[in-house]
Amino acid sequence: MNDTQLKTIEEIKNFLAGTGSITFSFQSRDDRYAWIEKTLVRFKYLSLNKGDKGVVIQYLMKVTDYSRQQLTRLIRQYRTAGRVRRRQGAHHCFPVRYTDADMALLVEVDTLHNTLSGPATKKIIARAYKLYGNKNYERLASISVSHLYNLRKAAGYKRRRQFFTKTKSAQVKYGQRRKPDPEGKPGYIRIDTVHQGDLDGKKGVYHINAVDEVTQFEVISAVERISEAYLLPVIKALLEAFPFSIRGFHSDNGSEFVNKNVARLLNKLLIKFTKSRSRQTNDNALVESKNASIVRKQFGYAHIPQKHAALINQFNRDYLNPYINFHRPCFFPEIILDKKGKEKKRYRYEKMMTPYEKFKSLKKAETYLKKGLTLKQLDEFALEISDNEAARRLTRAKDLLFKKIDEQEAA
Repeated sequence: MNDTQLKTIEEIKNFLAGTGSITFSFQSRDDRYAWIEKTLVRFKYLSLNKGDKGVVIQYLMKVTDYSRQQLTRLIRQYRTAGRVRRRQGAHHCFPVRYTDADMALLVEVDTLHNTLSGPATKKIIARAYKLYGNKNYERLASISVSHLYNLRKAAGYKRRRQFFTKTKSAQVKYGQRRKPDPEGKPGYIRIDTVHQGDLDGKKGVYHINAVDEVTQFEVISAVERISEAYLLPVIKALLEAFPFSIRGFHSDNGSEFVNKNVARLLNKLLIKFTKSRSRQTNDNALVESKNASIVRKQFGYAHIPQKHAALINQFNRDYLNPYINFHRPCFFPEIILDKKGKEKKRYRYEKMMTPYEKFKSLKKAETYLKKGLTLKQLDEFALEISDNEAARRLTRAKDLLFKKIDEQEAA
């Protein structure tokens, strides 16, 4: 650093203002520190007033490109020790015991044995050295289990081997995991989704099927997508479509129902939310059997584009739901206990009736109806047309529905 032409504070001010000239020639950090010390001595920094000290610091900042904080530390060192030297901290480093070769051996063992537990892996390594006499495993044979896990986390291990673990199941707090017990009362529905197939990577419409456990009263709706914007309004309308108050809502463990939005809706309506237990396939068997006997028989398995959900909902509301609830008979089981106390279900012909007839047969059935609805009104609706006429209307409406869908797809 050649700055011998700068001898006074005024000359430094001129330099900072851009009127002076200077030549930079630092070779190393030590040279830079030596120049800072020389400059502080030459301008008698410790005896300067506060303003002139600031000028010197600005000069040092411009020439060395150090920050003010760094220069303040170096000046503090000069004030206390009378010199400016680079401080090199002594870092303690533990000796490396396990080499890259050992890391490669560990990767090989884990790959061959599909990443066993730490103790099992250590045992295999010890056997390789002690039992089979492989000298390459000498250092690894004495490794502790905890440090073996440390090596698996090391960058050298991860660089040589990438592995993936199964996704851990998340504990969802919504809904109680149990089988609902309606105690012979209506209003405890089982709900499930039925997907209407894919075509060329495009999803089809989703059917939402809800069945009351006691009366088998059933409401089917359709939705374009399984998301909050589409699903919540459909669930709300579906609950309102039942003639009696809903007290329980049971689903499988699918995320379309087991989420905070559905839980918030059911909580607002004072409806108990339950979900199926693990390894208990019969918890939601009723609605799943209806998926096959009702939804699949009416709509089949072919792909129906999502945009036709509104048409299907109108068909369900006007024709399908009235037919299956007021005109389609269902078996209702009679539970009998054998000599060993085991429950057996018998389906007698005499017990076959429509879901509405089953509801009427309940004790004090009118007390379960929603406000403003009477059995007389429901009787009039049920007897308005015969079962055969309801089936004819359903068939004609279904033919017209699929014709409209075909025409819209062809357009």
